[in-house]
Amino acid sequence: MFNSGELNLFDDVVSGVPQIMRTDILEKDGYYLLEIELPGYNRDDVTAELSDGRLTIIADKPQHIEKDGSKTNYLRRERLVGGCKRSFYVGDKVKQTDIQAAFKDGILSVMIHNGEMEIDREKVKLIPIS
Repeated sequence: MFNSGELNLFDDVVSGVPQIMRTDILEKDGYYLLEIELPGYNRDDVTAELSDGRLTIIADKPQHIEKDGSKTNYLRRERLVGGCKRSFYVGDKVKQTDIQAAFKDGILSVMIHNGEMEIDREKVKLIPIS
């Protein structure tokens, strides 16, 4: 009778449930700007880590627990609870001090100074799509 909360690919397309962490990447004068949608998350739910040339964004929203320690029994839950993460390769020369981040209105903006970012265009291989 009620949806169990499990979605398959077809459900996502038909119901219009948005993907999380949709990202726009802009190249500006002297830096790259990543604008990452994180609807339903607060600043305290989001962390950014830099390791081995990869910038990883992690968002984790815990399930609501009542004051008496019990969990609410939802019949259907469409608002996001749980976590997600996404990594971006930024190169081994990027340091923590080269990255600045701000969170406002469900958008995480990450600025990476591109003077340190290495993109070797010769190593990029295009895959033909038929």
